Amino acid sequence: MRSLVSVRQRFTNMGRRPLLGGVLLAFALVVVVVTSLVLSALGEVARHANQLDDARSHETTAGALKTFEAQLGATLNDYAAWDDATQYVYAPDGMEWMISNFGDMTVDSDLFDVAVVADVDGNAVMAYREGQPMTGPVDRYFGGSLRVLFDLAKASENKGMPQATGFIETESGIAATGVALIRMKSGELSLPRNMHRYLIFARHLDARKVEDLAQTYVISGLTLAPSVADPRSFVPIRDPSGKILAKLAWASRNPGDVSYMMVQPTVFMAIGLVGLLFVVLLAIGALAARRMKADEAAAVSLARHDRLSGLVNRSGLFTGLEEMIDAARVDSSDVLLLYLDLDGFKEVNDAYGHGTGDQLIRGVAAGLSYLTPQGASVARVGGDEFAIALQTTRIDEQAVELVEALLDFFSEPLTIGARVATVGASIGIASSPRGLISAGELVRRADMAMYKAKDAGRGRCMCYEPGMDADRETRNELELDLRQAIENGDLRVAFQPLVSASNREIVAVEALVRWNRPGHGAVSPDVFIPIAETTGLIEPLGLYVLRRACEEAHHWPAGVNIAVNISPGQFRNPAFADQVGAIIGETGTDASRITLEMTEGYLIQNPERARQAIDRLKALGLRVALDDFGAGFASVGYLRQFGFDRMKIDRSLVLALDESSRARDMLQATVALARSLDIPVTAEGIEREDQAMILHLCGCDELQGYLFGKPMPAEAINAIFAGTDGAGAGGRSAA
Repeated sequence: MRSLVSVRQRFTNMGRRPLLGGVLLAFALVVVVVTSLVLSALGEVARHANQLDDARSHETTAGALKTFEAQLGATLNDYAAWDDATQYVYAPDGMEWMISNFGDMTVDSDLFDVAVVADVDGNAVMAYREGQPMTGPVDRYFGGSLRVLFDLAKASENKGMPQATGFIETESGIAATGVALIRMKSGELSLPRNMHRYLIFARHLDARKVEDLAQTYVISGLTLAPSVADPRSFVPIRDPSGKILAKLAWASRNPGDVSYMMVQPTVFMAIGLVGLLFVVLLAIGALAARRMKADEAAAVSLARHDRLSGLVNRSGLFTGLEEMIDAARVDSSDVLLLYLDLDGFKEVNDAYGHGTGDQLIRGVAAGLSYLTPQGASVARVGGDEFAIALQTTRIDEQAVELVEALLDFFSEPLTIGARVATVGASIGIASSPRGLISAGELVRRADMAMYKAKDAGRGRCMCYEPGMDADRETRNELELDLRQAIENGDLRVAFQPLVSASNREIVAVEALVRWNRPGHGAVSPDVFIPIAETTGLIEPLGLYVLRRACEEAHHWPAGVNIAVNISPGQFRNPAFADQVGAIIGETGTDASRITLEMTEGYLIQNPERARQAIDRLKALGLRVALDDFGAGFASVGYLRQFGFDRMKIDRSLVLALDESSRARDMLQATVALARSLDIPVTAEGIEREDQAMILHLCGCDELQGYLFGKPMPAEAINAIFAGTDGAGAGGRSAA
């Protein structure tokens, strides 16, 4: 036994050695690389520090040179713009004064060591250097650059400062030189230009002054080098024409190199500690990597699956589709995709709660998985949306078989605990022949076909057709034009009167939006209102209609009320009541005149939120009416529960009067129920007198329809009120 253990340990150790060697090699490589990187980084920091110091020295030296020149310029200006100088320099007997105040000042002066008074042509009237008269020609002493300064000084005489300075190479060396017009302190000079005289100062940059600059500006090793020299760090000294006369150079201190040598031992110690830490981390990391790999696989699976149903989700569907499409391109097969949307799921969820809804989703998922062939991918891509993808060589037959099986499955009630629920499915189908259609496009087509099936009615199946894209494009263009119409104020509001059933006098006016689309003509509200509701445009559109109605109401008698339709999309906005209140305040409209008409849809979907929204609107003083009563699921219970101020009977009940004798009894019973709750009733869609009489007898107190007036422009409804004298707020007849 011991020998077997020994053999096993030997083989185990043999397996560990390569791993240990690899770890040690990796560690060595890391240490070498880190050491190289750290030392390289330190070298880069040192180089950068040297560059910064050189840049600072360059700026300081350049500044010192400019200051040297500026000091001469300031001194020159003080002496040239001097009333006494103007008096004596231009006087015939002023030579003694010039020598005393200019020439003698060149002796041991730190301000200037050459002083020359010259006429307008540059000829010297007086010339002194270091306290002694200059014997040679001034032009020869200064060289040709003096003429450049002369020209610059003359050119600036009309600019307020007739002066120019610069560096010149004289017979004595490099000097900051300036030329200035001798003038009054105020700048005035009444002499002709040909009698002007100029003061020339020069301040030589000799070794002593360079040393003074080095001490003053703390520049190490500052020297004046010839122009042909090539020092490492320097600032060129140029004459007025740009020629380099000399170079003011300095010795770089290289502070970065000094710092680099100081920190090297500490860096090596730190690298050793990092290497030790790396070994520990390497061991921990190896263990963590194994765990992470397992977690990653689990996370990928979780990210591609729906927790509730256990099916793959949208991401997993795309992954599976892409794999199927790639395979189809290889073997020339087809990919079939079915998109399903459950019909009636929301009603089940609202009626029985989310727990039942979740069980329904799991039951549907199990049924779909059972019905689909092996190799197919079943996914839950949304709340109540599913997808089935499969690769096949007989796409038409398999699509028919699968759709029939699915429709049969959804035709049967589903048992969920003690409850029985019935849901249907709208199915959209798209295919990728030989994998030529991408996954994204395939999903888009199936989704589009599904919504077409849903629009056509429940429990239907539709295949994608290219014409569906044209329909969507048409819808998108309509949406874009509608958005622009709202932004540009191109919509119009029409007004239709509502009359009292007893005396036919106008008691209210309903605001109705109209749109004349450029290039297409009038667009029915039944067309553009649903688009506005699905795209979020209904909110600005509805507020626009309300504002226009409130503005026009100022032209009507005070007793005539305003009726405005509101959409469920507006009700969903928590700020809707505040927006309505703002419009009422801005237009100065009496809130009690406004009735907001809403349909039952939002009441069914969100009864609690609907109640809160209605309460907030009523708190503003508005009235709220239930519109299209009798067209859907609305019951008298809604009238009691939500406290509506008025009920509006749908036109379908009015039209039914011509079709059935029982329609009148049904209508009369409906009105009686509403009136028992003290809720007044409006009937719409009245086109004939006999309809009006029946509805009046049934108990409707307000009537609306073409019999009393079609929707008309604001000018027309205003003219009705303005053209009738009469008898008070309610005394306007629609006839």
